[in-house]
Amino acid sequence: MSVATSDAPTGAAAEPAAKKKRRGGPDRRPGLSRKLPYLLLAPAVLLELLIHIIPMLVGIWMSFVKLTKFFIANWSAAPWAGLNNYKVALDFDHAVGEGLLKSFGVTVAFSLATVALSWILGMAAAVALQPTFRGRGVVRTFFLVPYALPAYAGILTWNFMLQRDTGVVNHILADNLGLSSDRPFWLIGGNALVSLITVAVWKLWTFAFLTLMAGLQSIPRDLYEAASVDGAGNVRQWRNITLPSLRPVNLVLLLVLFLWTFSDFNTPYVLFGTAQPPAGDLMAFHIYNASFLTWNFGSGAAMSVLLLIFLMIVTGIYLLVTGRRSRRA
Repeated sequence: MSVATSDAPTGAAAEPAAKKKRRGGPDRRPGLSRKLPYLLLAPAVLLELLIHIIPMLVGIWMSFVKLTKFFIANWSAAPWAGLNNYKVALDFDHAVGEGLLKSFGVTVAFSLATVALSWILGMAAAVALQPTFRGRGVVRTFFLVPYALPAYAGILTWNFMLQRDTGVVNHILADNLGLSSDRPFWLIGGNALVSLITVAVWKLWTFAFLTLMAGLQSIPRDLYEAASVDGAGNVRQWRNITLPSLRPVNLVLLLVLFLWTFSDFNTPYVLFGTAQPPAGDLMAFHIYNASFLTWNFGSGAAMSVLLLIFLMIVTGIYLLVTGRRSRRA
């Protein structure tokens, strides 16, 4: 009797322990749970190394050698150039440096205009579509078409529309509306920058609209109702409620738009081809031509590194200034 009595608690205690083990409780192998996050991150880290980090390091190495068409077959035989490629790119008294400086000016103007117009259109559309009305979902979907459309297909369509003789833009402006006595060139000459900004804004403003619309969803409606009771109009509500509430969203949005536009290559390449007009000579496109048309990859790599350094400096200053303002607020 004494033996049976002593075994009963042992069996009762063993049963919950077995259930815990079957449920994967505390007896689960701790080594796997520690390694699982690293195993999940490994594919992303590997792709980041292959797609971004390693090519960037190779490009930095290329900027220090005289990699021309004579050494394409054997990169290791390219002679060491040191800082000579950077000196040539930054020598604004000669053709290479002067061309890079002009391209930098065009890119700054293009980026500022594109970011400003994209943000204004995105903000206006997001605010206008915030109230509930019939057909709001259809209008939102229609506005997102440029963002969902493949970039090459959209830019090629604009290329056809901006043709001087057969394009629909000149047909509307000159033939239907009579705003111009002759058909202007949109893809060459001074109008090339206007065309480039137009296409870039058409492509990017929907991203600004989508981002700002998502940010507006987080603003409580009670704030607007209280402001309306106090007599605040729509403009005052936008200035005192919407803008301050969207400050974190705008900080990230403006930085992303600037980085995208300043390093944009697809838009000028598809719109103009390899023979870009001076008014549409963006830096990414200029670097491409300096590398693949002249076969001087060392010089092109040095320009790429200078562009990378500039964007890193701008990003650092932007984050520093906005961070200080956020802490003061």
